[in-house]
Amino acid sequence: MRSARVTLVGAGPGDPDLLTVRAVRALARADAVLYDRLVPSQILDLIAPTAQREYVGKQAGPGQTEQALINARLVELARTHNFVVRLKGGDPFIFGRGFEEIEALHQHGIDYDVIPGITAALGCAAAVGIPLTHRGLAHQVTLVTAQHAAATRALDWRSLSAPFQTVVFYMGVAEIPTLQHELLAHGRAADTAVALIEQGCTAAQRVFVTTLGTLAAEATRVSLAAPALIVIGEVVAYADALDASLLQRALTRAFEHAA
Repeated sequence: MRSARVTLVGAGPGDPDLLTVRAVRALARADAVLYDRLVPSQILDLIAPTAQREYVGKQAGPGQTEQALINARLVELARTHNFVVRLKGGDPFIFGRGFEEIEALHQHGIDYDVIPGITAALGCAAAVGIPLTHRGLAHQVTLVTAQHAAATRALDWRSLSAPFQTVVFYMGVAEIPTLQHELLAHGRAADTAVALIEQGCTAAQRVFVTTLGTLAAEATRVSLAAPALIVIGEVVAYADALDASLLQRALTRAFEHAA
């Protein structure tokens, strides 16, 4: 087998201006590109016009491309092209299954590298004015996937329910009633601020700010649809769309906690 190279490129949360310079350069010189469902057309426009493009889905339900098939296709393309780009939404190593693809390439002796992307939690929070950490309001940030019911039930809800931390749920729209129930049951305050960010960092972005106690009802009211992030924590009180009363309550709790 002749030498080949594959680069995993993080496409970021949707805005092409948030791509790294290195990512743009990789797209411009690619011979072949495999891309996911969440990569917008504006980023696909940056691919070299002569490059072979293949859509590999990555969406739950009928019509999805199995991960094993993607791995195999990467290996096939690497054997017939000089430079292959695997273009993935967000960051390849944050709930992107990028390491599984790296493992497949490694097993076949194919050279590779990774260009990180801005993961959705960072990009979307910044886009709506939420600091994921803030002195006095958030001592830590936890990124959680809530894609499947069984995995969601197995989460460490006691830890996730502690105050003064920010919890960001990826792929959790279908599990919102469970998220709300478990966090409340394990002690997270009902008036904790929550942001629902749908299609963040794109022209179709929608943002709704509510509280943990009304989370499920609000998601239903606005017909929240994937892809969407659920950001929970006192820092959400700084979101651009938020009523000042929630911010005041968050700051008051932080002051009382510090005292």
